[in-house]
Amino acid sequence: MPLDTLPQVPFGAVYFRKSNPPREDWECDYATAAADGLNVFRHWFMWSAIERRPGVYDWDDYDRQMDLAARHGIRTIIAEISHAVPDWAYRRFAHARQIRADGRPLSSNMGVSAATGGFANNGGGAGALSMNDAQVRERVGAFLHALATRYKGHPGLLGYDVWNEVNYASDVDYSPAMKADFRLWLEAKYGSLDALAEAWYRYSYAEWEDVDPPVEVAAYPQNLDWLAFKRETYYGQMQFKIDTIRAVDADCLIAAHGVGGAIPNMAANGSDDWLAASKVELYGLTWVPSRRGFKPWQNFFGPDLTRAASRGKPWWHAERPGGPLWMQPQVVGRDKEDGRVMEPEDIRLLTMTSFAAGATGVLNLRYRPLLDGPLFGAFGSYGMDGSRTPRSDMASSLAKWANAPERRALFAARPVRGDVGLLVVPEAQAWDYLLNHDHCPSTYRDAMWGAYRAFFDSNIQADWLHIDHLDDHDVIYAPYPIMLTAEHAGRLARWVEAGGTLVSEATPGYFGDRGKVGTRQPNNGLDAVFGAVEDEVEFMPDIGDRIRLEVDGRAIQGGGFLQSYRPTTGTVRGRFEDGRIAAVENRFGRGRTLLVGTHPGIGYFHQGGEANRAFFAALLEEAGRRPQVASSNPALQARLHRDADGRSFLWVVNSTREEQDAELCLSGVDASQATVAWPLPVAQASLLACHAGAGSGAQLQVRVGARDALVLQLHR
Repeated sequence: MPLDTLPQVPFGAVYFRKSNPPREDWECDYATAAADGLNVFRHWFMWSAIERRPGVYDWDDYDRQMDLAARHGIRTIIAEISHAVPDWAYRRFAHARQIRADGRPLSSNMGVSAATGGFANNGGGAGALSMNDAQVRERVGAFLHALATRYKGHPGLLGYDVWNEVNYASDVDYSPAMKADFRLWLEAKYGSLDALAEAWYRYSYAEWEDVDPPVEVAAYPQNLDWLAFKRETYYGQMQFKIDTIRAVDADCLIAAHGVGGAIPNMAANGSDDWLAASKVELYGLTWVPSRRGFKPWQNFFGPDLTRAASRGKPWWHAERPGGPLWMQPQVVGRDKEDGRVMEPEDIRLLTMTSFAAGATGVLNLRYRPLLDGPLFGAFGSYGMDGSRTPRSDMASSLAKWANAPERRALFAARPVRGDVGLLVVPEAQAWDYLLNHDHCPSTYRDAMWGAYRAFFDSNIQADWLHIDHLDDHDVIYAPYPIMLTAEHAGRLARWVEAGGTLVSEATPGYFGDRGKVGTRQPNNGLDAVFGAVEDEVEFMPDIGDRIRLEVDGRAIQGGGFLQSYRPTTGTVRGRFEDGRIAAVENRFGRGRTLLVGTHPGIGYFHQGGEANRAFFAALLEEAGRRPQVASSNPALQARLHRDADGRSFLWVVNSTREEQDAELCLSGVDASQATVAWPLPVAQASLLACHAGAGSGAQLQVRVGARDALVLQLHR
């Protein structure tokens, strides 16, 4: 099977992007990489660089990459970049150019990450031509067929990456082909033009040609349909690419990688990591702190989300930086240490963070820096001339450590289920995007990130939980569940009734199917689940930082919206400053709920504070659960892994620039024979003490170096 062909721990880099690195350096680079323990390269096989004239393919550079890989024992992931469109195709299929909402066609530009033409550079993974056009789809299929035919069975081949950084631009595509397919999609969904008119509140459609996709971003059913259609269209094109390659090579590995963008860009930009991961054997992410931020929670966030979306499949940090980022808008004004200049210790920290979160491999997003274009000098561990650097030496030591035979069991283990599930509701994100995009665009994001951070800062492992997978957890926190379909509301009710514990922020399911406000709140029968009905509601997120409340005598900073309640079967647990009821607990079936009438996640994201953090930490205790790994030092993050044979491994990460000590309490784990797997050489001071804790568990005293990790094998 494809996954059986993977190295123990895939460790490597993105190498060739046509003009970079120079041809005369390839042989030396491959030899150096192999000697340094790298075992995987990914190359961009760009349509615009290969099919130079219709039906005329130039494979020379790519053949040599594959042959060098086979000779040096480095496996190749072929990143098909069919969204890099040949100039002749852009001219020949001018009628199929993707169109922005304002009517402007996408242009064919030089690539940002490759000095090659044919890129739309529109912030997404779609090219300048619409694959809804039959002629364009046929030409893309022909290219992929030729690609797979040429390299099937090559000894250097590992597999294909079919979507680089899964996402698409929010303001496309309004081309004639896309509009025509949208009308067919609507006809299949609604059955008749009259039914569509009723659903969309547009009563003067005379012919299907009168129907156009909405240009304005607004909270109406037509916009929900447009978002759903775009998602099905672009992921359908992903499936088309997979099917085309599979028709030639039925046994090859298929991979893809996103940007850890499901929060907050699943709706607007199609970053549906769950859907993308479901289509491939190996998923991954690009996560670059110089663009996303270098705080500890940020370095864990993307990997944690990718692990959740992969649902037990192997996944890797498909693009991790190994060098600086110059003169880009994301870094302007930030401190040098905030990801702008990667030191060897930063590479170690990012790698061990991803491993702690469950990554089964790591690729640097450049082997060596590009020599052309705006990303010159960026991200590479090796020098501009391919020479070794202290950064590449660090990467080499990690690659060799991870792939040592004695580490096989460590990397076969997987992170245990988290302490709590953070509920991801796609329609809630979609509706927030449509409702708030031009005045409070970060409300949903802040609620989700704030809740994650609050648990993270208490060393509580919060797993991102898609609403389609409720049974994966028995304790769930729902940040900002502003919209729920009747189906999803019913699913939540049945989950609680069966024994689940649900803590929800304000306005759960306020908007129901097609975005319609429920006349009784909480909507769609959730009032019975929460044991309360709405008293008053205030939608003023711009001044939501003024919301104050107490829950069980603990002062909490609110945010976002305010919803007060009248209990029915529930019990009052908290009040707002003005005395209105702010929190209600209820028993429903065998389960329990707590409804909080604001968004503490937003409050924590913006204000932090010990009281807000303690509120989140106490939720787990109230549910009768203890963190699997409790830490006395919030500067350290600990993650427990377990393999199929029941062996446990502990990863402890220190993101600070100072050595840190901590006492760790492990639930249900015998660590009496713990041994150090990292750092190497083994630092005797890393594991200071180990003894049995109260009840079933263990207590460890540990010391972790600055921007480093401690990895322990624990024996039952």
